[in-house]
Amino acid sequence: MRYVSTRGKSPVLSFEETMLTGLAPDGGLYVPEAVPQLSQEVIAAMAAQSYEEVAFTVMRPFVGDTFTDDEFRGLIDRAYAGFGHAARAPLKELDRGQWLCELFHGPTLAFKDFAMQLIGQMFEHVLTKRGERVTIVGATSGDTGSAAIEAFKGLESVDVIILYPHGRVSEVQRRQMTTPVESNVHALAVHGTFDDCQRHLKDMFADHAFRDNVRLAAVNSINWARVMAQVVYYFTAATSLGAPERRVNFTVPTGNFGDIYAGEIARRMGLPIDRLVVATNQNDILHRALSEGDYRVGEVIPSVSPSMDIQVSSNFERLLFDAYDRDGAAIAQLMDELKAGGFSISQGVRERLAEGFGSDSVSEDETLARITACLRDGAELLCPHSAVGVEVALRQPRTTTPMVTLATAHPAKFPDAVEQATGLRPPLPKRMADLYDRSERVTEVANDLAAIQDLIREKRRA
Repeated sequence: MRYVSTRGKSPVLSFEETMLTGLAPDGGLYVPEAVPQLSQEVIAAMAAQSYEEVAFTVMRPFVGDTFTDDEFRGLIDRAYAGFGHAARAPLKELDRGQWLCELFHGPTLAFKDFAMQLIGQMFEHVLTKRGERVTIVGATSGDTGSAAIEAFKGLESVDVIILYPHGRVSEVQRRQMTTPVESNVHALAVHGTFDDCQRHLKDMFADHAFRDNVRLAAVNSINWARVMAQVVYYFTAATSLGAPERRVNFTVPTGNFGDIYAGEIARRMGLPIDRLVVATNQNDILHRALSEGDYRVGEVIPSVSPSMDIQVSSNFERLLFDAYDRDGAAIAQLMDELKAGGFSISQGVRERLAEGFGSDSVSEDETLARITACLRDGAELLCPHSAVGVEVALRQPRTTTPMVTLATAHPAKFPDAVEQATGLRPPLPKRMADLYDRSERVTEVANDLAAIQDLIREKRRA
């Protein structure tokens, strides 16, 4: 399996090099040269398999010869051993034809754990074998950072430094990043937005001298391994509902497009997904792009669903690369236009995307009302991001095809929003009940690339 950049000017890499490199040197994102296909018989057999067995089958073609079969099975088993539900990603029926896929049973109570726990195992295995160390720098709107710190804390082969927007994440998200005591993890509170953090991260990768000096690596969803691991739960959910004999729809609350792009990869692998529906909050650049063809950056508006407070959705570039017939020069041109404010998607590409994707946006009041209604009508307590997804799912035309909404985080990660909607303050699970009592360790930094780079040089271990 080989990987190419969406901008067409970087070397073709193996899975191992793609995982360790993260962002391509030309600023693009790595994608597989070809998406592997699974037979209908192989997919049908997944209905009787454990999550770990399905994960091995789905991901094995992507990793090439980086791991032996036994090594890869061991990494998968260790990655998911700490999850709080035997099914890992259980389905729950909300209403007739409406399902919720709970992705919050991992150690940090968010869907990012599915990828990050595995990436931690894969990085440690590869770097130990190579006798190398790297500095992982990530930008987060909340959940990626806590999942990365949880996955990599205490590992000998990595330093982890996470940038998050100061004052724009929930208290639980912040404390999950700032309370670990391990010396190889650090949280930097940037006085800016998530888009600022993400831009600084991309600029660091473009600074080749800095990149090489600190052995920079990334575990944001720009890293292909993140997308790969998220493909798995589409297969477990769909086969639980009758796939491949039965088609399935998915609605995904998303800001950076990585989670729903994983669904597109599952579809290309042979999973019979009919529609993939993008659910956004008031920061609706993805909805505008898909419905109007206008991918134009606006001001980030803080919301009760802060993990989606994003205006530049990095993984959308991967979808555009395929939609523009894998023309790297065309994608590079679009990304240059984005730096100047935005671009228009061609009519032909819009029509092609509309065949498999839908989208809608949800206001603050509608988000809170959906949290209230789900608790009242179905005794289901949703986090605000999951509520955005359910609200959009319920707006879709009713058909005989089941709709699965991805529940991306535990409601206890966003207690203020849940309490505002329901009057109930959801408690944390017992294993992290003392989170509010732990001491925090965080460094505030100006919204300035040079200042952030200086801190990274200082924080990483010699």
